Amino acid sequence: MKTKGNIPGAILIMALLSILLCWLPFIGSLIAGIVGGKKAGSVGNAFVAVLLPGIIFGIILFFLAGSISSMPIIGAIAGAGGFILALAGVGPLLLGAVIGGAVA
Repeated sequence: MKTKGNIPGAILIMALLSILLCWLPFIGSLIAGIVGGKKAGSVGNAFVAVLLPGIIFGIILFFLAGSISSMPIIGAIAGAGGFILALAGVGPLLLGAVIGGAVA
């Protein structure tokens, strides 16, 4: 009997492999996504495992930049830019996760 994959394990694997393979611009994220998607067990779980950390990191960055700056509006704009950059790097990781989730 095959057990379903888990999202926290997939998030951890994708994060570690993304850091270790960062020297391979597109291929490293794709490999991390495929391995993490297989760990997630399905395409839906893989999709959540990719987007959840990016969204959480972007929201934290948005609020921290707004609270650290002496002008909250400027900090919020800088944080919004960081949020967009956090989500922009997710493309190859998402593609790999969908492939890995479909194979699993």
